[in-house]
Amino acid sequence: MAASCDSLLLILLLCLSAQAVDRSNFKTCDQSTFCKRQRELKPGQSPYRALLDTLELSDSRITLQLINDNNKVRLLLELYRLQGNMTRVKINELKPLKPRYEVPDVLISDPLTEPLSVVSQDENSLVLCLGGKERRLIVSAQPFRLDIVEGPQVLMSLNSRGLLAFEHLRARKDTISHKISSTVGSMWDSLKSIFSSKSESEEMTGQESVEKQSDEDGQIKEEEDKPGMWEETFKSHSDSKPNGPSSISLDFSLPGVEHVYGIPEHADTLKLKNTDGSDPYRLYNLDVFQYELHNPMALYGAVPVLISHSTERTMGIFWLNAAETWVDISSNTAGKTLFGKMLDFVQVSSEAPQTDVRWISESGIIDVFIMLGPKPTDVFTQYASLTGTQSFPPLSTLAYHQCRWNYNDQEDVKAVDQGFDEHDIPYDFIWLDIEHADGKRYFTWDPIKFPQPKDMLQGLMDKKRKLVAIVDPHIRVDSGYKIHNEISSQSFYVKNKDGGDYEGWCWPGNSGYPDFTNPQMRAWWASMFAYDQYEGSMENQYVWNDMNEPSVFNGPEVTMHKDALHGVWEHRDVHNLYGLYVQKATADGLIQRSGGVERPFVLTRAFFAGSQRYGAVWTGDNAAEWGHLKMSIPMCLSLGLVGISFCGADVGGFFKHPSTELLVRWYQAGAYQPFFRAHAHIDTPRREPWLFGPENTGLIREAVRQRYALLPYWYQLFYNAHHTGQPVMRPLWVEYPGDVATFSIEDEYLIGKDLLVHPVTDEGATGVTAFLPGKGEVWYDVHTFQKHDGDQSLYIPVTMSSIPVFQRGGSIICRKDRVRRSSSCMENDPYSLYVALSSQGSAEGELYIDDFHTFNFETSKQFVHRHLSFSANMLSSRNLSPDSQFSTGSWIEKIVIVGGGQPSSVTLRDADGTESTLEFEFDSTHAVLTLRKPAVNAAADWTVLLR
Repeated sequence: MAASCDSLLLILLLCLSAQAVDRSNFKTCDQSTFCKRQRELKPGQSPYRALLDTLELSDSRITLQLINDNNKVRLLLELYRLQGNMTRVKINELKPLKPRYEVPDVLISDPLTEPLSVVSQDENSLVLCLGGKERRLIVSAQPFRLDIVEGPQVLMSLNSRGLLAFEHLRARKDTISHKISSTVGSMWDSLKSIFSSKSESEEMTGQESVEKQSDEDGQIKEEEDKPGMWEETFKSHSDSKPNGPSSISLDFSLPGVEHVYGIPEHADTLKLKNTDGSDPYRLYNLDVFQYELHNPMALYGAVPVLISHSTERTMGIFWLNAAETWVDISSNTAGKTLFGKMLDFVQVSSEAPQTDVRWISESGIIDVFIMLGPKPTDVFTQYASLTGTQSFPPLSTLAYHQCRWNYNDQEDVKAVDQGFDEHDIPYDFIWLDIEHADGKRYFTWDPIKFPQPKDMLQGLMDKKRKLVAIVDPHIRVDSGYKIHNEISSQSFYVKNKDGGDYEGWCWPGNSGYPDFTNPQMRAWWASMFAYDQYEGSMENQYVWNDMNEPSVFNGPEVTMHKDALHGVWEHRDVHNLYGLYVQKATADGLIQRSGGVERPFVLTRAFFAGSQRYGAVWTGDNAAEWGHLKMSIPMCLSLGLVGISFCGADVGGFFKHPSTELLVRWYQAGAYQPFFRAHAHIDTPRREPWLFGPENTGLIREAVRQRYALLPYWYQLFYNAHHTGQPVMRPLWVEYPGDVATFSIEDEYLIGKDLLVHPVTDEGATGVTAFLPGKGEVWYDVHTFQKHDGDQSLYIPVTMSSIPVFQRGGSIICRKDRVRRSSSCMENDPYSLYVALSSQGSAEGELYIDDFHTFNFETSKQFVHRHLSFSANMLSSRNLSPDSQFSTGSWIEKIVIVGGGQPSSVTLRDADGTESTLEFEFDSTHAVLTLRKPAVNAAADWTVLLR
């Protein structure tokens, strides 16, 4: 019977997934009642007033109370000046009926503060020093607003449009407790009114003051309930909302700004669009089958970080809230929202461009970090100081991954593995989807299809290859299943609103959902990856967490009911955190199974701010369509801007069957994106790279080989990302922040700062036009070494073998040109250095080497980090980390210098001063000088002199 249920479920889901997304399964803002309520509030004068006489100043923060003059509910405002040019603003109820959720585990530590001081104060304003001579935070009392200024320039305003709205917790009107408290409260109010002055009546807090407002006659009346405040229905699903309305909203105005980015995940343009007249961008992790393009609908992950950029400054807004969130963006002119006291402090042209951003969340508190840049690199550093940097992946995970739903059995895995060798295509990982497990019971193997998993894993290990097996966070409810029994016996499942274990349908059928917000549950989950617990697993097996939004096939919007319980908190409070916790627990398990030695690899579909610390992300269930290939670029660029560098899209498209041209073009694009994996739906024809004829096999082989040759560069960029928070895959404006022409470009991008890639993403293309940035700079075609000036749009004729890639003049990139069957086979192979000279005849770069898979680089400083520089006809390698120690067998095999002249002789000087003559070749057509076999160790000091 169980097998029959599984079959019916699979048939149902295959039918569903064969179609495009069914929008009716997912809410619009009008159908999400808190969003509708908040959006009904239009810009105007805010009812909130700052009570400046409640000001309290300490070394680390300033607090003062806000009062809503309509209902007399008080809020507590906390202001922090943080190290690194950041400001934190927190707003909560002064005396909530019960605690409101504050997001844990996302910040890596309590942010370090700097002293705030009062510069001046009068009856309606407070001016605080944010550091420097001219950076100020201005608190205006009535109406309440905050303005961050630098000299005469307004950088950002909060509540300038009057859209601060904080739905206070309250007792439901039709409950007995409410009726008693209301009756007693009315009597008490009558008594108090005889003896109290107006100022004393304003001191009401908590339940005394809620739900009351003054009408024109001065009589007190209760706020009216609106539809959806206490119960909400969507399709056949009911949300009981036991805590009632609790949503929050705040607006931010950005004078001088026309371009804003971030708030992934959406299948939309890199530059965020104006949402006036349409739905806001939604942040609510959802399992969306075959998502639509150019749509603000929510997808699998949510990072509530928005980045603004202009020629003058880059800034960021981090809205730390894990509940369902909507973000409205509108364009305006600064003069329309600058009014009142602000004009005494600053002057702004009324016609200056301005972008207004409004955040709306269903529950929790307002906790926002304002990152003031001023440069793009500063914002990345600031955000990394809050939520951490991208985890440093093992080198092999930056290579090529082969996946489909599903490789049938051990023989199928073996045959695919052999196919790569027979067709001379390198790969590092083969992946297994849900069918590998015994009845979709994760942490197990199907006894018929995979009877000897260790034999399979050992066969891969013998070739220095690895495997990824899926482990999803829905657990089959089955009394014969150890994992279920242990979770159930320890009461680790999420609970339903009535206190029983929450159950829903997913791939195994009826499933329970572990409560990953519980640290004890996460610790237990991590322990299940131990080799003696996860039978059949070995050290070359890694993990993939799918469906962790969480996906509940029969739940509202294909996810968990909001009134499900995680301890004392509702699911509505924590929803967007769930996927992060699943990935964290899994990554912890892989680290622990190795005794803390090995770096983990975990791919996740759902994510939140901070997910970068735990592994990689992919863009979910895309389709084999040209539009989805194009969209993979802005989707990954958006993720990189908010800290998640390890991003990729399913090569070839998950749904549908790609044309041969599309598949080849997708391999060519994927080879130049951080996470490089081909994946396909169970219902699609097989599409291993050699199944499309010898010519196309050759084209795919060449794309994959280009990826492997560049692995040293990718690895060095991820090392830097891990240490600095700078994105690996970057929009052009990050490196050329003053060039307006780059601000909306999303069909090309930079890898680091030195490679520019313009994939071919149009069917039947015979040419592409690439913008080469940088006035006075030069770029070199990496395939032909042809030189091009910067600051121009360049038309490039293309054939099916073309991958337009350019190296920036002034850079040195390390490659390994001896491509083998896996990256691990290349670990001790020699390096080739590609030196692309700037217009001034100079260049610089880095080389990073370690053991490629352990934490020894961190725990015992076992690595090599070299600075390579070319200037005045001299190329040298210098140690960037004298206190580190690591020996490598790799040496320098070849040096290619592009853009210079022909020397009469070339001399190598090693660390002890010994000199030797090097042979060289010079191609005068493209000014390419090739030095062969310098034969110096990659970790040594050396200098090459051109005479």
